[in-house]
Amino acid sequence: MSQLGSLFTHIISKSPESVQDQSHTGHLNYLTLFKKLTGIRKEDVYCNLRIPDKLQSAKDDINIVILTGQGIFCIDVKPWRGTVSAHNQNWHLQVKEEDQNVTNTCIEQIEDPLKAIMTKTANFCGHLKRSGVSVHQSLFFPRVIFLSPDCELDEELRKKRELVLQSQIDDFLRSFRAGYMAWISDSLTPSWLSGEWFAKR
Repeated sequence: MSQLGSLFTHIISKSPESVQDQSHTGHLNYLTLFKKLTGIRKEDVYCNLRIPDKLQSAKDDINIVILTGQGIFCIDVKPWRGTVSAHNQNWHLQVKEEDQNVTNTCIEQIEDPLKAIMTKTANFCGHLKRSGVSVHQSLFFPRVIFLSPDCELDEELRKKRELVLQSQIDDFLRSFRAGYMAWISDSLTPSWLSGEWFAKR
């Protein structure tokens, strides 16, 4: 744990004040709620972790990284409102606005956040290995959290377990608490973080 924690502290990067937008504020609020409801220690939660890509030529942020008894959760948080659907390589965000009894529909093309967090998670796994911390890729869990109750996913997207709607957040948090409590009840280092885990594979 100390090895991972030290490495995370070394690579963590805070966002400049000028770019702290609605999304940044939203995931900070979520982070506060998360810590309160799960009881996870602040030492096991990292915000705005900046991860280099495979070529180490560019870096991208993961909003929240959490160490749990289940593994490492890599989470991006979205404050979107409207209906989200997938179209080929991009997603669409459809927002309806009412103005003087007239309903206007705006459709915005957005980057696929699921593909983005999966790529960043894979890059994170690779970065840890290059830094001498070998954690099996199956122990990394990419997730996208939608904070707004006014955000809806189309039928196909609702089937993806990596996407968590606002109405599912409580269950998501409870799953963390169960895994974390099982972890801290064991006086030994979690097997997924030790050589013992790899010996069992």
